[in-house]
Amino acid sequence: MNKSREKFATQIDSALLADLRNLAKAEGRQIQTLVEEAIGNLIETRKTSDRKARILALHEESMAQYDDVYRKLAE
Repeated sequence: MNKSREKFATQIDSALLADLRNLAKAEGRQIQTLVEEAIGNLIETRKTSDRKARILALHEESMAQYDDVYRKLAE
């Protein structure tokens, strides 16, 4: 199954682009493949971070609300 693709334009630091070109050449891959991989990794990392933050917030809320219950259960 082919993914649909869309062209877009952006700007990037010259040194970073040079490093990206070198990496693509060294790995025998296309720049667009590396960019797509990097963006996918960034999005997944942020999603994971957001989930961890929500879970931590829920945990802290639960601890504040049910602290005495948890203490009694621990006894």
